[in-house]
Formats: sequence, structure tokens, C-alpha cells
Amino acid sequence: MEIDPAQLASSHAVAYLSSKIRDVPNFPKEGIQFKDITTLVADARAFHICLDLMAEPFIGSEIHAVAAMEARGFIFGGALAARLNTAFVPVRKPGKLPADVDEVSYELEYGDSRLQMHKGAIAPGARVLIVDDLLATGGTADATATLVQGQGGVVAGFVFAIELDFLAGRDKLAAHVAGGAPIHSLVHVTD
Repeated sequence: MEIDPAQLASSHAVAYLSSKIRDVPNFPKEGIQFKDITTLVADARAFHICLDLMAEPFIGSEIHAVAAMEARGFIFGGALAARLNTAFVPVRKPGKLPADVDEVSYELEYGDSRLQMHKGAIAPGARVLIVDDLLATGGTADATATLVQGQGGVVAGFVFAIELDFLAGRDKLAAHVAGGAPIHSLVHVTD
């Protein structure tokens, strides 16, 4: 069997990133095994590798904006927008944006929430990459895609540092990627 050197390098890089993610039991509530990325971003090398691997599938794609969700998504979203030489659109919790907003309510793995985005943040037809630190049940990314599409934007793809495969959040995003837009995650957690 021939080994693809590019795949080998990626698997080593992903293993390195995985080693930098800290598990915090019972946060934010009992029974949740929280994946803490602050230990990853505290390591400059790991953060750089993570951003490179997140950006790689989208280099050369027509991406007009990166939309990322408060708060940990901002860590990756702003840096990724700079790497892809595109606009950054913050998606925030209610009461955090100063101008008129569009809003969507959604469910997440440990409760209900709402997200807002400035009206007019996405130009009609703009191709938007949605970025977050973690894909769990898919509620936050789905809500963000709904906001993007509500302003006439096109979801060009999703990218996550971590995906909790056992929660099947990817399935919730399928409706937004019917045109073949990728869902790209680096570290996959299977249980």
C-alpha cells in the first residue's frame, strides 16, 4: 500500500492538535465533557498549524466572508478571515451588536439560545465560510447558516477545529450544503 505523504503529514498534525485539547468534565453542566481549546491556542505552534489546516481546503475558493460565532469561534474566525484575505462577520448573542440585527433562536446540547448578525452584513450572493471551534449537535452552526442565507448569502462551507462525531451535528448542516459545500473538521471525537 502506497502512503500519500500529504495525508501522513496531516494525520501527524491532527494528532498533535488533539494532544493540545484539554477535557474539562462537567462543564458547563453535569455530564458534559467540555473540549477546551484554550490550551491549543496558548501554544503558538499548535494554533498556527490549526489555522493552516482550517484554511487549506478553502484556499483559492471564492470566499467573500467568514462568519464566526461568539465567543470561541471568534478566535479562529478572525484569524482565518485574515488568512483567506476576506471579510469577517461576527455572529453574537443578543444585545452585543450596536446596530439593527437579524436574529434566530436555536437549540444546543445544553439549552436554548439566540444569535444575531447585523442587518446587511452579508451581500446577496456572497459566499460565506462558517467557522467555529467545535461542532457538537450543529445548532449554533445551523443557526448561523440560517442568518447568512436569510440575508441572501450562500454557505460556501463549514470549518471546525473539533467535531464530536457521536452527536451527529453534521447531519443538521446537510440542508445548508446541498450544493456540495464542504463540512471540514480537524479533530474528530468518536465517544
